[in-house]
Amino acid sequence: MTDTAVLDAQSVTVRYPGTPPVVAVDQVSLRVAPGETVALVGESGSGKSSFARAVVGIEKTAGGTVLFQGEPVAPLGLRRRARELTRIQMVFQDPSTSLNPRRRVGDQIADGIATARARGAAGSSVEEWLERVGLPAAVATRFPHQFSGGQKQRLAIARALAARPSLLVADEPISALDASTQTSVAALMRDLVAEAGAGMLFISHDLAVVRRIADRTHVMFGGRVLESGPTSDLWAQPRHPYTRALLSAIPEPDGEGRIPAAPSVADRAVWAEVPSVLN
Repeated sequence: MTDTAVLDAQSVTVRYPGTPPVVAVDQVSLRVAPGETVALVGESGSGKSSFARAVVGIEKTAGGTVLFQGEPVAPLGLRRRARELTRIQMVFQDPSTSLNPRRRVGDQIADGIATARARGAAGSSVEEWLERVGLPAAVATRFPHQFSGGQKQRLAIARALAARPSLLVADEPISALDASTQTSVAALMRDLVAEAGAGMLFISHDLAVVRRIADRTHVMFGGRVLESGPTSDLWAQPRHPYTRALLSAIPEPDGEGRIPAAPSVADRAVWAEVPSVLN
């Protein structure tokens, strides 16, 4: 791993108001190096999305530090984000949060291209990005409501990648896609960011996809990372009982599949007390 990571998050904590306050993310640390895909996996409610929103500045942190290429990530406010921080792009689980329903999709992808050009990146075209995500160039004149959920997600991915990010944060980016294209689109995202020397934080509950694209994996449960390490090592020799439970519950004999249903209360209590295993 290089000394200067594109993302260096240390002891990040996120709390939500309540009595007592809800700790959604509890001192989570991870790094993403240039050219690397790092996965964050866990069941719904484990804190994955809260962490993703914190590292891009959408969610306010209650503690810890977030550095992008060695510089602090400022929380998003009313002012336009600094040009250098446009090198951080995020793909949300729901593409409706990033596509403007009143604008043609080609114009929105063109915005990403313009963002990249403003930083001196090489030129590209709307048609090129549409084709890369498996959509015909002719759809550029359509509006978001004319697409299916899976097609909208492809458009959101094209728009984010067109900005030529140094860091792509992808929060469940393929859950809206049909099973036959999930892996191929995830692999495309990995390949494009790697070609650019960028890094990707890929958040998912789909272990099959993570196994194929991630260099390192962090397993999250109850707001904490319980185990982390090279993806191949986690598959071959999981050390935390929660990770072992996830893998043993997958029906496929080669260990492929999705994270199973939520565990029992008794299991949760045991796993929460076992020290984390971090590499």
